[in-house]
Amino acid sequence: MQDLTSGSLTRHLLKTTGFMLVTMVFQTLYFLIDLYWVGRLGKEAVAGVGIAGNLNFVTLAVTQMLSVGITTLVSHATGQKDRGRSSRIFNQSQVLSLVAGVLFFVTGMATRKWYVNALAADPVTAALASDYLLYFIPAASLQFAIVAMGAALRGTGNFRPGMIVSTASVILNMILAPFLIFGWVTHRPYGVAGAAISTLVAVAVAVVWLTLYFLPAGSYLKFVGAEWKPDFTLWKKMLGVGLPAGAEFGLLAVYLFIVYIVSRRFGAAAQAGFGIGMRIVQAGFMPVVALGFSVAPVAGQNFGARQPARVRSAFRSAALMAVGAMLLLTAICQVAAAPMIRVFSSDPQVIDIGSEYLRIVSWTFPASGVIFVGSSMFQALGHTLPALLASFCRIVLVAIPVFILARTSGFQLHWIWYVSVAALIVQLAVNQLLLFREFRRRLAFAPATTM
Repeated sequence: MQDLTSGSLTRHLLKTTGFMLVTMVFQTLYFLIDLYWVGRLGKEAVAGVGIAGNLNFVTLAVTQMLSVGITTLVSHATGQKDRGRSSRIFNQSQVLSLVAGVLFFVTGMATRKWYVNALAADPVTAALASDYLLYFIPAASLQFAIVAMGAALRGTGNFRPGMIVSTASVILNMILAPFLIFGWVTHRPYGVAGAAISTLVAVAVAVVWLTLYFLPAGSYLKFVGAEWKPDFTLWKKMLGVGLPAGAEFGLLAVYLFIVYIVSRRFGAAAQAGFGIGMRIVQAGFMPVVALGFSVAPVAGQNFGARQPARVRSAFRSAALMAVGAMLLLTAICQVAAAPMIRVFSSDPQVIDIGSEYLRIVSWTFPASGVIFVGSSMFQALGHTLPALLASFCRIVLVAIPVFILARTSGFQLHWIWYVSVAALIVQLAVNQLLLFREFRRRLAFAPATTM
């Protein structure tokens, strides 16, 4: 356990972000290397994995729901120096994550074929996406256990185990991928399915490894069988905090669903260009994602310790860091969009669509960074509904105009990107207005209450 309620906030943020960023850097490398190998299989393979990857945002939505609730409640209990409550929250989170993982697996496998047929531009793309999901869905289901354990550790200020395990599993994934995709050594190529199989193996290793951190007698958090009887009151509290945050990622999945539905008429090349562009954006956002994972426990512990000035200062410092990182990413996308797309595909249409997407949406990156930090602050305050409201405004402002425009003659795919830019600016304004309102309401501390 690390006490984040005293000392330099900037140092705490940089240190914890550093741990997370190591993981994110390797995760970024995995995203890009995996895409590079799949890109050698053709535009249909890239489009198929992109469509399947959209389901990853559904996974993120559910795991984020768990992660935010667990990290918030554990960080508050840790800030209040209540180890017993931290332990109970941790053990209950393991039961909840197990239930969620099983439900996700059953639902995902049952709807796999319907999902890919609804989004794919052609039967070949649909078949490749279905092959990928056959192994990706079990891997995603196992992620629930990793998320629950890692979130609890972050709540106590301990980022090191998650960094070590995640980094090692990503490296294993990167090593296995080309062997399974192309059949190196074994001479049994699995194609796009090989990419998903490598992920499944790496995730299974990570689950076992991370579990070992909670077994030593001196561990701050331990598995306690007596605390595994479902406590629905505590589940309700975890989900009450985490559900809106998870729904934010769910809305992102809705956005991607809209794009893939509308882009079907433009063929596999259009879907591949967008898919590559999205992977590059995901990779570029990793520093801000790492920062967001750090802000929540740092501000959360200080909120639990009733130190309002440190909570506000954590937001200011993190927002400045996020804007700086995103300005750099914007500049890179403006000058090198086409070369970045070209790394993953040689198809001229894929390159044109992907590079145009990057050049347009990159202007919103600094705003997106502030939004991400703001959402993390809502998590720290234990009230994530306002962030969901801001995200909902964005989706409505994208969905309605895009579906209307798609019915007009001469509709172009890049119209979606311009609509997205305008909607995100509105989301930023709503997000910040609601955040400052929460600061006024929740940082005027009343007598202590238990989350």
